[in-house]
Amino acid sequence: MDIRTIITGTGCYIPPITKTNMEFVTQDFYGEDGKQITTPTQEIVEKFGEITGIDERRYAAEDMNSSDMATIAARLAIEDSGINPEDLDQIIVAQNFGNVIKHTIQTDVLPALASRVKHDLGIKNPNCVAYDILFGCPGWVQGVIQADTYFKAGVAKKALVVGTETLSRVIDIYDRDSMIFSDGAGATVLEARPAGSTNSGILSWSVQSHCLDEAYYLFLGKSNLPGSDPRIRYIKMKGRKVYEYAMLHVPAAMKDCLDKAGISIQEVKKVFIHQANEKMDEGIIRRLYKLYGIREIPEHVMPMSIHKLGNSSVATIPTLFDMVKKGFWDNHDLREGDIVLFASVGAGMNINAICYRM
Repeated sequence: MDIRTIITGTGCYIPPITKTNMEFVTQDFYGEDGKQITTPTQEIVEKFGEITGIDERRYAAEDMNSSDMATIAARLAIEDSGINPEDLDQIIVAQNFGNVIKHTIQTDVLPALASRVKHDLGIKNPNCVAYDILFGCPGWVQGVIQADTYFKAGVAKKALVVGTETLSRVIDIYDRDSMIFSDGAGATVLEARPAGSTNSGILSWSVQSHCLDEAYYLFLGKSNLPGSDPRIRYIKMKGRKVYEYAMLHVPAAMKDCLDKAGISIQEVKKVFIHQANEKMDEGIIRRLYKLYGIREIPEHVMPMSIHKLGNSSVATIPTLFDMVKKGFWDNHDLREGDIVLFASVGAGMNINAICYRM
């Protein structure tokens, strides 16, 4: 039987603590060489805002962990879908650092976050398989692709896919890049339906991993602060390398996805791209349309949440999708039949894209 994977429910959790750019003005920043950056901090912060588009980001409260946020987002998605959670065949949680307890730097992934979510939801069904996925920032998109694959293999019919992260707990505050990252969670319920019963669903997807020179563009390293303990490591990023990689490979992957679906770029209503950096995302979209010989980008084709929510890794796309789908994002809406494109890039280096009809 030809199967179509549809999204029947969405939910998200946006942490309550807002950290504005101006709150970094009193922070001392150091380079990779351990030398203090002499540029006035206010100038650093202002330039950061101009490049990334970030004005503020959200941090989780001390008593809130990644699995807690995932559970909240999951409950909302399940409620939105109207399914009985006991009917879920899979719970897939995309994350990168597990639960990091506030004021520590140790990752806790025992048990897996998906197991914790299933536990917190009170699901008794042993045939509901819970597992985590590590795929960098594209993790939620990859979880959706995995669910689609299981559906088409005939071994599952309902899945919960969650992206959750508390990046605020793995950042080096002496590194300028720390201002990019934030916390949050987004969730979706996916269901398998006979293709003839619906026009909605996943039309195609595309995935690539580049793991030679690109493998360590994002990595864990010691703090930039001189004299810091080298045994304590934080998320680090070769920003220029990531930017160049994304510009080269992400537009091509997005086009490959649309070509597989037989969809033209003019049919795409919205592009939900990983909220990593406003200038980078705008550049990716320009290059995507340029691949089709188009220079004028349609207005409102790319919703952006990075200005207020920052880069919450695996949570950015499902969070933004949930807000637009429910009419909570200005100048953006979705209707039945609309074509949307999900796309992400991140540590690995990994890229992926999904073409979906609402």
